[in-house]
Amino acid sequence: MPAQARVVWDPDFTAYDFGPGHPMNPVRLDLTARLCQDLGVFDAPGVEVFSPPVPGDELLATVHDTAYIEAVKAASDDPGVADPARGLGTEDDPAFKGMHEASARIVEGTRQVCQDVWEGRAEHGVNFCGGLHHAMRDRAAGFCIYNDIAVGIQWLLDQGAERVAYVDVDVHHGDGVERVFWDDPRVLTISVHESGRMLFPGTGFPAEVGGPDAQGYAVNVALPPGLGDSAWLRALNSTALPLVRAFRPEVLVTQHGCDTHMQDPLAHMALSVDAQRAAAETLHKLAHEVAGGRWVALGGGGYELVDVVPRTWTHLTAIAAHAPVPLTAEVPESWLEHVRRVFGREGPRRMGDLDPKDGGIWVQPWDLGYNPHSESDRAIMATREAVFPLHGLDPFFD
Repeated sequence: MPAQARVVWDPDFTAYDFGPGHPMNPVRLDLTARLCQDLGVFDAPGVEVFSPPVPGDELLATVHDTAYIEAVKAASDDPGVADPARGLGTEDDPAFKGMHEASARIVEGTRQVCQDVWEGRAEHGVNFCGGLHHAMRDRAAGFCIYNDIAVGIQWLLDQGAERVAYVDVDVHHGDGVERVFWDDPRVLTISVHESGRMLFPGTGFPAEVGGPDAQGYAVNVALPPGLGDSAWLRALNSTALPLVRAFRPEVLVTQHGCDTHMQDPLAHMALSVDAQRAAAETLHKLAHEVAGGRWVALGGGGYELVDVVPRTWTHLTAIAAHAPVPLTAEVPESWLEHVRRVFGREGPRRMGDLDPKDGGIWVQPWDLGYNPHSESDRAIMATREAVFPLHGLDPFFD
């Protein structure tokens, strides 16, 4: 009988470490795994936690240039020879000893859960250590050395998959994945992010719809800063859901960067953990609706290390395990005590941010009307007008 969820984890994944002071602190992965363990998510029926090995270069070369792989390996052995022209040894992506091995293991983890889902070994796969969506074929970018997402999707295509949908809810545009599959109509890439006018990488506008052979297969929802839960979920529901349904993918791959949160130090959105959990639930249901349950869920950005990342990705893992954790659940005292010991501060007491007495998040369906006076609705409509007709959909009504 297949596993309900195969989950990538090993404490050695904290070796993906750019050094003191860097926002991409690997403690966020350790705290997530500890919270999953303390809440019993890793021990839920049907959950298998596994540790992937370092893959061979041939896997990385399905997406990345061999010269770039060699440059990463050289900088991994001697950070002093890192090549800034390839994005290595920069402020965003400092070189560190063992960088190649740590990055490549993340790639293999994502590839393995793609294989598990594709071959029916597991219904869902989770790699919250992955989701490194900015890495390009020939260079590092945005804290990402290798693009585990693109490698995983390419593996699926190489095994015969004809339609793979990718939905990215990170606050930053999923530019690296989009670029790899820019002209490939077998892959639908959808990125719901804060506008590139305000935020790295400065791309991801509605008119960016794919190459000449894949018009409409790159989808970008560029949202204004400061957006809250309801408007953000409306954007996701009004763009990604109808497009994925029309595309009918065989596998759904999702990236769950949680830097959309109101406390994240690198962006300007105003979401709660509750909204991020709601997005994971929505995409999980979508996988069951359109892809026979074949769902690969990945991590991504997220730089509030204690209050946000561990809760959001624990919710994600628990949803994939079909053992969801209520937003009202108390955070285990064992986890809170670890936070006190390591950080000298208190952690969040509940698994949600919002007061349960307020009744949850209400999201207005698109079919109740478009508001041209709303900046977020105008952003949604810009994407719908750019892409929906290319899929036979009506931007005003579907």
